[in-house]
Amino acid sequence: MAAPTAKERKACWDARDQYWHCLDSNRDDDTKCQALRHCFESRCPQQWLKYFDKRRDYLKFKEKLEMGEYQPPETQKS
Repeated sequence: MAAPTAKERKACWDARDQYWHCLDSNRDDDTKCQALRHCFESRCPQQWLKYFDKRRDYLKFKEKLEMGEYQPPETQKS
């Protein structure tokens, strides 16, 4: 796989930003953002999609942690 050109990278990042904005605007309801997800998937390399999806999860986790809203899952005691 050849490295994406500057134009291809920009198209990928723009598609990612539009998709993430849609998710933010719709409280992470991805059913309302399917067209933007498809655009995101079609413009970015597969490895980038995995990275960006993990990055978004991390950023959301970090935001909750910093705001004191993170609730760790309850562990079962033996």
